[in-house]
Amino acid sequence: MAGGASPDGSGNFDEMTDGAGDVRPAYAAYGQWYEGQEASYLKRKNSEADESFRRTGITFNVYGEDEAEERLIPFDMVPRIITAGEWRRLARGIEQRVRALNAFLYDLYHRQEIVRSGRLPERLLRDNAAWLPNMVGHTPPGGIYTHIVGIDLVRTGPDEWFVLEDNARTPSGVSYMLENRETMMAMFPDLFSQVGVEPVSNYPRRLARSLAACAPPQFDASGGREPTVAVLTPGIYNSAYYEHAFLADQMGAELVEGSDLRVIDGKVQMRTTRGFEPVDVIYRRVDDEYLDPLTFHPDSVLGVPGIMDVYRAGGVTIANAPGTGISDDKAIYSFMPEIVEFYTGEKPLLPNVKTWRCADSDSLAYVLDNLDELVVKEVHGSGGYGMLIGPTATKKEIKAFRAKLEAKPENYIAQPTLSLSTCPIYTRAGLAPRHVDLRPYVLVSPDGVDITPGGLSRVALKPGSLVVNSSQGGGTKDTWVLKD
Repeated sequence: MAGGASPDGSGNFDEMTDGAGDVRPAYAAYGQWYEGQEASYLKRKNSEADESFRRTGITFNVYGEDEAEERLIPFDMVPRIITAGEWRRLARGIEQRVRALNAFLYDLYHRQEIVRSGRLPERLLRDNAAWLPNMVGHTPPGGIYTHIVGIDLVRTGPDEWFVLEDNARTPSGVSYMLENRETMMAMFPDLFSQVGVEPVSNYPRRLARSLAACAPPQFDASGGREPTVAVLTPGIYNSAYYEHAFLADQMGAELVEGSDLRVIDGKVQMRTTRGFEPVDVIYRRVDDEYLDPLTFHPDSVLGVPGIMDVYRAGGVTIANAPGTGISDDKAIYSFMPEIVEFYTGEKPLLPNVKTWRCADSDSLAYVLDNLDELVVKEVHGSGGYGMLIGPTATKKEIKAFRAKLEAKPENYIAQPTLSLSTCPIYTRAGLAPRHVDLRPYVLVSPDGVDITPGGLSRVALKPGSLVVNSSQGGGTKDTWVLKD
């Protein structure tokens, strides 16, 4: 397949049309359908989509702002489409990376062979707040650390995909993937009858099954009892509370806060109308430092006193395992090619974006000399915060960031400004290209690796913008993986 510039003339790879303006095979059926629709019909459907999301209450919280604390997540009704062949190639690379991440985490909390071999600097553990000494020597049930993983991918060409970052702590956004698909199927049932698309609606059922397969060693299945799964949320004021409640409901699991749980007789138990009953698997959406006030932050009211003792004794499974956050660190990310090869014996099927580690003096010198061309990120940052996008930054912003880099270089990595692919979004003037990324969701259990066909496509709604995060003005799309 030929490459091709984006329709906006930017030179970026456009996923729907090639340089001659012809529709690519992935979008052939959709493009034919779209051309057959009346403009008034599409405009009405776009309004219906906005109203549907508003009525459902799909919002997210924005911290640190006095106004508009809750915002509607913008939804674009033009799907992002990936062929079956493209997805198979991606899935192989995703599975390889997730298996390597799990093996890496096991090693870090046991013999640290990768550090002994000289492939990973010991300082990346010693100076990292996400590293949990409490997990040293402990093996989670089934040896699984990363039960739910989100791998952020970007595309720059027909067969050019890169991993932008790994999310192995508490990856969010899967509820939007599910709601996007439900909205599209409700609005355009005729379209789904014409185009064969792999389903994503079974994700909650697969998640419940995957978590149940990770039941702790002390789980007693006598009497045909199934493992009890609960979603632990920080509460209604958390930015992702909608997702916590949505997933618990869809999984048929209990939604609990720390105050609903108590350690009784060496087990984590949940308050019910019938008294306290055991919980076997906790899908936690609470950060490590708030999980157990007896082990971590003593003032935390979000967690459960004593839960870490029960966990280490094999009485409960916590997903994802405490301490997995170290693999989200962007300095660790820069070593992922070596990590994949060390634990799999294979070259990475999905490459990293080229990364300069500012802790290295030569890399720092290069970054400081080229700030106006690079993207600079905090190693512990997320959500699009704490970063510099050189080509769009003002001289004042670059000067301020230079001072941060010089003061604490080990806190940053830098990457080139990629020519991200574009996908069309719906506008009143017709289709217009915007930059996108993709977060596929992966479930890991002793039964294997389960990758949902699709994921969450985030889109930068502003022309030319590279920032897709919803907290920074981005939106979401339904992601279609075509059937063979």
